[in-house]
This record gives sequence, C-alpha cells and structure tokens, in this order.
Amino acid sequence: MPSRTQIVCLHEGKKGRSIDPIFIRSLLRDLDPAWIRPWTGNNIIRTRDCGDGGRKSVIAAMPGELLQCLRTGGDTTLMVWADLDHDMANGEQLKAKFWTAAEQAGITRPQFEQVVFVFAKDRIENWVEFLLRGSTDESKEGPRQKHDRPVADAAKALAKMCQTRASIPSAPSSLVWSCNNWKSLVARMRK
Repeated sequence: MPSRTQIVCLHEGKKGRSIDPIFIRSLLRDLDPAWIRPWTGNNIIRTRDCGDGGRKSVIAAMPGELLQCLRTGGDTTLMVWADLDHDMANGEQLKAKFWTAAEQAGITRPQFEQVVFVFAKDRIENWVEFLLRGSTDESKEGPRQKHDRPVADAAKALAKMCQTRASIPSAPSSLVWSCNNWKSLVARMRK
C-alpha cells in the first residue's frame, strides 16, 4: 500500500456557504474506500472550495490540482464536483470543458482519465431532495438546505445505495452518471 492515500475534492461554493463539503465528506466516509487507510487521525479527504467563481473557477483550478496529485503519488485521487447547469446537456459535455483546460496545461489524456468527475444537475440540492424524498426535478434547482443534518443523511443514503451495487430506481441522470465514474475508480483501485 502506498504511503500516501488521499482524496482531494474540488468543488464550487465558498467555505461556510456551501453544502458541498458536508455532502462530500459524509459520502466518502460512509463509502469507506478500501484503498484508504483508517480514518482515525488521517486527513484523507481534503475539500477545496473554488470560491464564488462558480464552475469556471473549478475548471481553472483543476489542472493545477491534478498536477499536484500526480506529484504526490501514492493513491492520491482528484475528484471534481461541479454543477451541471442548463448550458450543459450532460456530464460528458462538461467533462470536455475540463479536458480543454487540462490539455492546455500539458496534462495527458491518461492522466486526465484518473480524475473522478461528479456533476449534479442543477445542484447537489437536487440529489439531496431525491435521496430524502424519492424524487426530484432536475430541470429546476432543488430546495436550498439550511441545515447540515439532512445533507449528511442524504449522503449516507447514497453511500448505502452505492455499497449494495444495485441500480437506483428513478435516480436523476446526473446521479447515475456520477456514480458510474465512482465505480470506475473503484474498479481501477482493485487492480
């Protein structure tokens, strides 16, 4: 096992004003990836907000963060969390925007393919709504969350669904797309 195991998570929103870090940390802790050392005393999840610049700031930050993860080595993984707003038809279209920025920074395609992309349409709030209520309408923004507990509960529900490896009936398409990216990472790490 490499000496350095960490998941670095870039996300939109500013610290203290975004539910993203709560959702991300709760989800990853409950998923408990096998290649990660025990949680106690180990800073294995590093969330990095990209401020109020929205998705553009995440796209701009991704190449540098990926290069840093590659230099760190071990099993350091970069996850990129962003909103799949109405100007993007699907996750692959948004992923292409990230590839353009990465390519301009000299990142190779195999290096880029190591990134785990998680894109919620319209926001993570839509996933929270689905996970807590069983339905959501991704054509409009889900209700804002004012408390941490429902966000953490939704993330834990998603982790439980992922661990059973069963399909999630009536799941939002962005959630299915993002879960498939996570499954690809898990398959890579088993090799």
